[in-house]
Amino acid sequence: MRILYIFPHPDDESFGPARAIASQVRSGFPVFLLTLTRGGATKQRLKLDYTVEQMGEARYAEMQCVAEVLGLTDLTVHDLPDGGLKELDPREIEDIVRRHIERIRPAIVITYPVHGISGFHDHIVTHAVIKRVFLEMRSAGADYLRRLAFFTLTEEQAAASSGVHSLAGSTAEEIDCLVKATDEDMDAFRRALDCYVTYKDVIEQTGVRESLDRVSAFEIFGESHDPPLDCLTAEL
Repeated sequence: MRILYIFPHPDDESFGPARAIASQVRSGFPVFLLTLTRGGATKQRLKLDYTVEQMGEARYAEMQCVAEVLGLTDLTVHDLPDGGLKELDPREIEDIVRRHIERIRPAIVITYPVHGISGFHDHIVTHAVIKRVFLEMRSAGADYLRRLAFFTLTEEQAAASSGVHSLAGSTAEEIDCLVKATDEDMDAFRRALDCYVTYKDVIEQTGVRESLDRVSAFEIFGESHDPPLDCLTAEL
């Protein structure tokens, strides 16, 4: 059963569900990652005296390290404008996503929830695009698509977070799956973070290495599970 994560930026997977990804890979599932931008417009480039292009190249190289650490089956990184997804014709992004899904043929697609966790517009645009493409493809007969999920935070995780962003979580009623990481999964998550050398000071400022607990939370579109599932492949 193939699992496809789609995020707008490098490090979204490592600041987010890396420990769940490690668990899924360890359980034998092929896990794929599509990243829509190279993240070159980040303000971190100013500290390094990099151009947007140089920063994008650096972050692309860091993602190759992440792919190896997490054991991804495939990593694809596009070069759409970082911070500029809201300025694009959404059909351009939808076409990229649709063609990638057609190539991978995943059973499960995962992206950000409607609030984007951080509220950043690239996250919110990505949510809307993925949901639309998933539902259109399902309606058109792509029956290999079994589940659409959104990586999120619990309200407790969001409240406990500190650092550069104010984060939003999902209510207990909205959360349909809680994946608990092992020591091995947590080690992989921390090693994935270490790949982002250009973001070392941000990682330290946010305290994400220490503050993220073992639980990764997911909403599942069109489904309701109480109690929550313990893995995203359950009941499929």
